[in-house]
Amino acid sequence: QVQLVESGGGLVQAGGSLRLSCAASGRTFSSYTMGWLRQAPGKEREVVAAITRSGTTYYADSVMGRFTISRDNAKNTVYLQMNGLKPEDTAVYYCAADGRGWVVQTTPANFGSWGQGTQVTVSL
Repeated sequence: QVQLVESGGGLVQAGGSLRLSCAASGRTFSSYTMGWLRQAPGKEREVVAAITRSGTTYYADSVMGRFTISRDNAKNTVYLQMNGLKPEDTAVYYCAADGRGWVVQTTPANFGSWGQGTQVTVSL
């Protein structure tokens, strides 16, 4: 298990940008697949982006070209750069980790460790 703490959420106008950060504890961070997931009211949790231990990335169609996931293994941190934000991006965003670092994980239930979540609100 790895402990995860997100930061960087907030309120932004449509078209704006935010960068989420997720700090992880433990010495095995580099071996994990890391993901950013979100859950909007009344909707299921979805994987927005994921990055494997080798740097292979996945993006949901809804954020492709606008969001970028990256990781800094020296700092035990994963980031989500969000540009061109839309009101439909409003959700609680969660950082999550999957110990199978070779898997491009796209199923929320397969992530074994979760952060507490950070709210992102995009206004018109």
